[in-house]
Amino acid sequence: MSNANDPHISVLLGPLLRAVAPVSGTWVDGTFGAGGYARGLLAQGAEKVIGIDRDPMVFRMAQEWAGEFGDRLQLVEGTFSELDTLAGEQVDGVVLDLGVSSMQLDQAERGFSFMRDGPLDMRMGGNGPSAADLLNTAPESVIADVLYLYGEERASRRIAKAIVAARPISRTGELSDIISNCLPRPKPGQSHPATRAFQAIRIWVNDEFGQLVAGLAAAERALRPGGKLAVVSFHSLEDRIVKRFMQSRSNSAGGGSRYAPVVEQDEAAFKLPFRRAIGPDESELALNPRSRSALLRVGIRTTAPAGQVDPHLLGLPQLDERGV
Repeated sequence: MSNANDPHISVLLGPLLRAVAPVSGTWVDGTFGAGGYARGLLAQGAEKVIGIDRDPMVFRMAQEWAGEFGDRLQLVEGTFSELDTLAGEQVDGVVLDLGVSSMQLDQAERGFSFMRDGPLDMRMGGNGPSAADLLNTAPESVIADVLYLYGEERASRRIAKAIVAARPISRTGELSDIISNCLPRPKPGQSHPATRAFQAIRIWVNDEFGQLVAGLAAAERALRPGGKLAVVSFHSLEDRIVKRFMQSRSNSAGGGSRYAPVVEQDEAAFKLPFRRAIGPDESELALNPRSRSALLRVGIRTTAPAGQVDPHLLGLPQLDERGV
């Protein structure tokens, strides 16, 4: 469980554990991070938790406490888009926390933060092009699309033009200044001007939306009948994808395309125990302001076979081929 000494507070942990109770059997924590969800699941009765993360740093940090759980906690480096393969067995539950962790933001050398100057990296793992690689080579139109589609940044074209004019860019501080100079000075209480753009670039670098769609499909394949899927999101576009996935895979009203005949839908793969997403209560907001935008959605696996997931029906933002 999270405590004051944790580098990252697991958002909606209490509501999540209540929503998936009773907890038993084998669970996958597909976004292991600081291990808060995994520890919570183990404390609530999970026989085993398979913790997956693409960031090798989190496993080095977990060495301080993971041993107390013995073979009940299994740590696997990889992406949650492959969680069914990485788990290697049918499981009783899957938990996904889609937010970037505060311990990553707080490390300037990781390049996630507009508040701390560091190399412009933003990779969750060590593979693939960095943020600097992409921003220094992509066409201006692609950068503008990334900022608009992934960050809902209304000044996307202005910012993209300024980024291209300033290339090459190698530091987060440089990028933050470029973005801030394109936008009005924030009023007291407003977020930093670079918030939306940094978020969009991070999503681009790590293919977070593509990973999310693949991860939801992998969870459907991995869960045994009666197994529970719990997803915490912080970004409106991520929540839209999760919501539409659960609706479409449960054949709920509003799922999939309203133009598709009902007879073309697969047999429902999930039941939805809650009509709406679960948000933070006042006590959590007081303890952890980061939970303000968090939403939890839960599905329970049926006996239906796993089906195919159409990303277009989930509202996945689409870049043209130059941005892939």
